[in-house]
Amino acid sequence: MEIAYVLLNCDLGFDEAVIEDLKHIDSVKEVHGVYGAYDIIVKVENQKRDKIREIIIWSIRKREHVRSTLSLMGIQGQN
Repeated sequence: MEIAYVLLNCDLGFDEAVIEDLKHIDSVKEVHGVYGAYDIIVKVENQKRDKIREIIIWSIRKREHVRSTLSLMGIQGQN
């Protein structure tokens, strides 16, 4: 299983709406609001690394009110 964590910033005041929206994306396993430099952390799991990349690019980054993202791909065998 491939895993990625996506840190994202959203428009001011839209964090709860973005969190609820992200929960409906296939392969998104967890979504949490966080304090610090980013507003939200998202855990994405899928059998294929290419599918995770596609989800991040087309389903997360393109969402309304998402301003920026930082993606962290897990390393196979180091979990």
